[in-house]
Amino acid sequence: MDQGKNGILLESGTNEIEIMQFTIDGNLYGINVAKVREIMLAQEVRPMPHSHMAVEGIFKPRDQVITVVDLPKYLNQREEEKGEKDLFIITNFNKMFIAFRVHTVVGISRISWQDIQKPDKTVSGGPDGVATGIAQCGQQLVTILDFERIVAEIAPETTIQMKEVEDMGYRNRSDKPIWIAEDSILLSRMIQEALSKAGYDNLRAFSNGAELWEQAQKIRDSKDLFNQVALVITDIEMPQMDGHRLTKLMKDDAVLQRIPLIIFSSLITPEMYIKGKQLGADEQLSKPEIGHLIGVIDHLLEVSGNGI
Repeated sequence: MDQGKNGILLESGTNEIEIMQFTIDGNLYGINVAKVREIMLAQEVRPMPHSHMAVEGIFKPRDQVITVVDLPKYLNQREEEKGEKDLFIITNFNKMFIAFRVHTVVGISRISWQDIQKPDKTVSGGPDGVATGIAQCGQQLVTILDFERIVAEIAPETTIQMKEVEDMGYRNRSDKPIWIAEDSILLSRMIQEALSKAGYDNLRAFSNGAELWEQAQKIRDSKDLFNQVALVITDIEMPQMDGHRLTKLMKDDAVLQRIPLIIFSSLITPEMYIKGKQLGADEQLSKPEIGHLIGVIDHLLEVSGNGI
């Protein structure tokens, strides 16, 4: 698995993604290969008391205890019979290792983020939905699941914590404009709430990198450009245009490169950090470090010298 990922990880801003396809009850779902560390046959699991209904328990494949999420049970909201050929997809994001039970793994497709559409609210379920995109992989439509959203529901303490902001105490208000590219409705809302609590009132959210880039191009030649956008925060995984492609476009532009850009993603591994650095990102932070993010925003706005 690691060998297969290195090729795409070391490329710069190609706007491509590798999707691992898997099935649950015959339905086709997908996960970004960058989140996957290993696939193994389902193992015996030790149940954990007082856990979320979808948490199957824990197991220790080698030297690490890993939580197992029963994905069929989570998605169908009912007890599912466990098959002898079920698989565990071992994931790593938000600095956590989590195993997800699935029925089969179909294969891996490499596609452009442009081939992934944001599902409408009737499919995604709005802010409470777990479908983050619909991908065209060959002749098949694959539902990309929002694994961050799933884990945030199962273990709220692992996601953005407003207490980190509240512990900062009183802060002066700021009208410096900050743009945010984040496709998860839940996380976008939480980031905006946290920044607002931290004193940043002038926020504009985009559901993917393509929308933000389009708007940046429209105002690029404005005399008051830096009064319209002082700083950009972007996720990596987004339909249409990912955060690495957005970073490359922004930092290759002689004017827009002066706008500080922070990559705020669950995928900040050492490999991904190297890639973001090569693309010119000013800072890269792993979710859910919201307190650290605010400190970095404060610093970059202070030293950017963008005329605000």
